[in-house]
Amino acid sequence: MEITKQEVEKVAKLARLELTESEQAAFAKQLSQILGHVETLKRHDTTGVQPTATVLGQVNVFRPDMVCPSLSVDRVVDNAPESIDGFFVVPKIIEDRQPL
Repeated sequence: MEITKQEVEKVAKLARLELTESEQAAFAKQLSQILGHVETLKRHDTTGVQPTATVLGQVNVFRPDMVCPSLSVDRVVDNAPESIDGFFVVPKIIEDRQPL
């Protein structure tokens, strides 16, 4: 399957990414190669092959949850440049956006 620069541009716009012409061409080529490889993989018969989440066969490698004390609110905001009533003060970054 061939991915066009126009398709890359559309996805980039939806993701709010700015890509140069050369980046669009490079991504179109790379994505086309990936999809071509997936098509190659689809040709193999996988009947009877169990799906895997890991190739190592590990099941549960997480440690058990343990309850432990956490920092107090005062200690957490001690190093903040600015705080009010135990909350971090951050600059407003939301701006008006143009519809796609």
